[in-house]
Amino acid sequence: MVELIAENLAPIMFAALVVFLLAGYPVAFSLAAVGMMFFVVGVELAPYSNGVINLSWPLLGTLPERIYGVMTNETLLAIPFFAFMGLILERSGMAEDLLETVGQLFGTVRGGLAYAVVFVGALLAATTGVVAASVISMGLISLPIMMRYGYDARFATGTIAAAGTLAQIVPPSLVLIVMADQLGRSVGDMYTGALIPGLMLAGFYAFYVFLVSTFAKKAAPGLPPEALGFRQPDGSRGYLSLAVLTFASGVIAWLVMRGSSYHGADFVILTLGVAVAIAFAVAVSSFVLRRVGHSRLLSPLAEQVVFVMVPPLLLIFLVLGTIFIGVATPTEGGGMGAVGALLLAAAKRIADRNPKRFNFEIVRSAAEATAKLSAFVMFILVGARIFSLTFYGVNGHVWVEHLLVSLPGGAVGFLIVVNILVFFLAFFLDFFELAFIIIPLLAPAASALGIDLIWFGVILAVNMQTSFMHPPFGFALFYLRSVAPRRSYIDKITGRTMAPITTGQIYWGAVPFLFIQCLMVGLLIAFPGLVRHDKAPSPAEIRQRVNEPVARQIAPSGTGQIELPPYPPAIPGAPPPDTSGPGAPTLDFSVPPVVIRPGEQ
Repeated sequence: MVELIAENLAPIMFAALVVFLLAGYPVAFSLAAVGMMFFVVGVELAPYSNGVINLSWPLLGTLPERIYGVMTNETLLAIPFFAFMGLILERSGMAEDLLETVGQLFGTVRGGLAYAVVFVGALLAATTGVVAASVISMGLISLPIMMRYGYDARFATGTIAAAGTLAQIVPPSLVLIVMADQLGRSVGDMYTGALIPGLMLAGFYAFYVFLVSTFAKKAAPGLPPEALGFRQPDGSRGYLSLAVLTFASGVIAWLVMRGSSYHGADFVILTLGVAVAIAFAVAVSSFVLRRVGHSRLLSPLAEQVVFVMVPPLLLIFLVLGTIFIGVATPTEGGGMGAVGALLLAAAKRIADRNPKRFNFEIVRSAAEATAKLSAFVMFILVGARIFSLTFYGVNGHVWVEHLLVSLPGGAVGFLIVVNILVFFLAFFLDFFELAFIIIPLLAPAASALGIDLIWFGVILAVNMQTSFMHPPFGFALFYLRSVAPRRSYIDKITGRTMAPITTGQIYWGAVPFLFIQCLMVGLLIAFPGLVRHDKAPSPAEIRQRVNEPVARQIAPSGTGQIELPPYPPAIPGAPPPDTSGPGAPTLDFSVPPVVIRPGEQ
């Protein structure tokens, strides 16, 4: 019986972790407690395990070094930088400006406010990378406006929650940083691979808004004409001016960049950066001409759109552009983004002459929230290190790998089963916990099946979005519940009594978007080409490339000698060096015979 327990300690250990988590203990402490408890058990049972358990008391001395390695991980340093950047932008009122301006841009189009929420959600995702900041800010700002103009409560809440979760997959997502660290891949490659799926997911959300506004017109009405602003003197909206500016800026940017050596995502990001710079220069010129008494170059709507959109877009190009083209590492890009967010918030305060845009209290609260998030991540990672020390010592990784590799269907069967597993685990665990507990167990099996780990990571990142949208445990739903009105209230503009938002409405509104996320996972599995990146060679491929030239130089006689190029090199007009004599430059790797003398056995 003891031998049976010793040889199957890995599944028992994993089951114990599940029991601790279901009992409600914090994840970080559950990981550490299970790891230490089973370390003691494993050391005592090691003599009865037939070599399965490789634990001993001296191995415990490596634990401080493993924990110190977590603290000195430069990749994870990008997490507080990006979190601080997003919190500063959210607290400085950028989301409010974006939602108001983009909502005005869509005007009387049915579902215009919902389109604005999806668009701003994607933009906030690319500048903040923090789901909580996106959902809470959009819930506070756009939900009352959508209710005022007659949007269906379920449709409005589902759109806001889903748009906020785009921060999970659109770079610079925090989960992609953690995923790259756990899979041992470059954060830049993970960002590049996730760019197209993230934009596609935003496009699917917008398509769902189109379907609802087309077939359920009462659920997503357009803005009434009296709610529209930024009109020209003749009463027109000025869309032509904005369209001409957009087209001209894009064409000029493409002409400027078409001769460059960049391609793919690098080319797109840099071209968009040039286009934004051109549009901003034109908008500033129009503003200056208007202030000195001349006629403006752009319509009021076009000016407002450019001045509101440029700050977040500039930050996107500053962060993602430098990472994609290789100028900065993700950690350095995050540092630049944090500084850039402070500068943009300060500039917004000066331009609007509003101290509430940027002050010490905003910086203090953002720094405090960043410290809490960073401590949360570090504690989970330290607990995961303790757990993995023991789990690997009882050959748990081998048990998991054999279990998953033997699934029917090969790589496709593995991906289907793993995604179903992650989908259901997302009911109880958030993405940080999934990334630190599950991913290290899945990565060896995925690598053994020949699965590209960047592709695998992006699929799981999209799947982990569902952890924010799962009724009844989705964190995005909780964030929205915290800011949605629980009781009837009087609308400040219309004076009408507005009905409260129920928890059931929030849950039902999330269900269609949950299906869209699952559909995106299926598309990524079926079409791996959607995840585009420069595939780095695996360690085995590197070893093969290093060994191939050496193997080709081994003498065909099989003597074990490797022939080196002639030395000294040939000089024009001089006779070639003699490489046939006893001084020929060769390395002898043949093994001399072993002689055992009497008494040395």
